Amino acid sequence: MTSTGQNRRRAPGMSPAERREMIVRAALPLIAEYGAAVTTSRIARAAGIGEATIFRVFTDKEELLDACMAEALRPDHAVTELASIPLDQPLADRLAEAADALRAHLERMGSVATALHTSGHRRRGDSPDQQVRGMGRAESLASIGGAVAELLEPDRESLRLPPERVAGVFLGLLFTQLREEEHRLDVQALVELFLHGALGGPTESA
Repeated sequence: MTSTGQNRRRAPGMSPAERREMIVRAALPLIAEYGAAVTTSRIARAAGIGEATIFRVFTDKEELLDACMAEALRPDHAVTELASIPLDQPLADRLAEAADALRAHLERMGSVATALHTSGHRRRGDSPDQQVRGMGRAESLASIGGAVAELLEPDRESLRLPPERVAGVFLGLLFTQLREEEHRLDVQALVELFLHGALGGPTESA
């Protein structure tokens, strides 16, 4: 008779790619806080694994940090957020949600990049994550621009330019504003300025 123990099967383990992804997700908030000074033991505790497991899928800590930077730069999460915005909302509301999602993406990306840079980490060229999963700056912007253009598509007939070009102008204004620490507009003011320009309504002649 076969014993219960012999019939029991182990649950399938993670693939190396899945384990890398899990470790990177656990490491990102720690890197934003501690930069390159974060220890692999702290990352392992956050991921709920032994420290040795990290080095089964990453050659060393530097490769892990490179993978985290590549993940932070990826536009996938932002594009997913943009795609979830309902197209039946008014255009101003769609753009306000888009601006919120993109600001969150850029701030997340900036926090990781700044923490690594200021703590002395320098990427060692293209890591496997960058080669397989990452995007260059142009491809990333094109992906985000395409998602914003989709949000503009329902109003194509009302736009002065094709949605793709309008999306590029909107992103340019948004990215410029993110660099304006002292005079940064809130989302509603930014969308109002973009849709209606700098001038108010016509003034009455004296």
